[in-house]
Amino acid sequence: MTRLLILGSLSGELGQAARLASARGAALVQAEGVTGALAQLRGTGADLVLADVTHDLPWLLERLTEERIATPVIACGRNADADAVLRAIRAGAREFLPLPPDADLIAAMLQAVAEGPDAPVFRDPAMAALMARAEQLARAEASVLVTGESGTGKEVLARHIHTHSRRNRGPFVALNCAALPETLLESELFGHEKGAFSGAVAARRGRFEQAEGGTLLLDEIGEMDLRLQAKLLRVIQEREVDRLGGTGPIRVDVRILAATNRDLPAEVRAGRFREDLYFRLNVVALHIPPLRARPGDILPLAEHFALRYADANGLPRRPLAPPAAARLLAHSWPGNVRELENTLHRAVLLAHGPEITPDAIELMAPPPEVAPATATAHAPSAVNPAEPIAALVGRRMDEVERDLILETLGRCLGNRTRAAEILGISIRTLRNKLAEYRGQGLPVPPAPGQMPDSWKVA
Repeated sequence: MTRLLILGSLSGELGQAARLASARGAALVQAEGVTGALAQLRGTGADLVLADVTHDLPWLLERLTEERIATPVIACGRNADADAVLRAIRAGAREFLPLPPDADLIAAMLQAVAEGPDAPVFRDPAMAALMARAEQLARAEASVLVTGESGTGKEVLARHIHTHSRRNRGPFVALNCAALPETLLESELFGHEKGAFSGAVAARRGRFEQAEGGTLLLDEIGEMDLRLQAKLLRVIQEREVDRLGGTGPIRVDVRILAATNRDLPAEVRAGRFREDLYFRLNVVALHIPPLRARPGDILPLAEHFALRYADANGLPRRPLAPPAAARLLAHSWPGNVRELENTLHRAVLLAHGPEITPDAIELMAPPPEVAPATATAHAPSAVNPAEPIAALVGRRMDEVERDLILETLGRCLGNRTRAAEILGISIRTLRNKLAEYRGQGLPVPPAPGQMPDSWKVA
């Protein structure tokens, strides 16, 4: 359930937007002014803010940046409010929602925040068995470890477990442990008191407290630093958190779900993941098979995404032509469901006529590490392997590394997690490299859903 904060009066057109969002399943809270909205975000938090542009949104957005609160803000107003909208966008507002609100646009925004469908889409027997097991385990209170390759739908499964649990009236809070550096991740998890560090201008509840009575998903748990793993283990054992700068523990009632694409037993053996934390998280394990291992799901998912993006873009709904469906079934989908979703989004935008035809299906070339899987071990390569090696002679190692990282990231459509997997490095190392390249003025492919720097308003 998306937690939606409304900044402004509910008596006018913004109230219409709130009611449309509520009808779509969003849980609403409301603040009359920017100080009240900031207090709400410091406390229980929210997944999305719909804010009336007549309020001082640049002030609010500046405070959110200072306090490292990453909740997206949508500026809402009429076209006559163009100057206020422009100021909000320049200050960091994610998008503009014109008023009076459009129901389909509200639905698309909520779906984008949820990052997935309301319920998993499946037909393959392998997934049917997994979903039955997940729904059986959902009624328990035990921690669940969800594993699977990047893009298989681990967060979607976690949300499904929460929906079918006894905690479904409580919040579902997700945190990507790979998305933040260690110093920020600690504050996000456990919260902080005013003055705990530079920029901590007010007390803030962490994700554990925000998930009180509900479910907390720790995504990409394998990327967490060992020091934080020790603090997380204590929270799970004692059921209490210590805010940074706090004077005493705070009791929490939260069910923990964790997700990873890494081989955690191998990480334990390598000393990068605590064995005691692994056993605490792995009370029950659910492994999502890659899309290539459940071909019965390809077409149902493709049809689902085709309808979703046709509606989101105001385009006619088109079925898949049989040759287009055959092309989808023949692909290996190294990027799993995420790659299929991106492919159908492009297809919806490129299609013309009554059906989605093969010419609208643009499949990404597999990265170099994936390509050999389509050939036999002894088949000759179409390219002389000596030529690319020879081309590297005379170049600096850091230049070769840089080009390899950026090319791999581009082929992964900006997906940091997938690129790090292919390169065989941690996402933390990848993030540091990309920051270094940005500092050199090099263009870095944006993450999925992130606006390229060249598109941003100056």
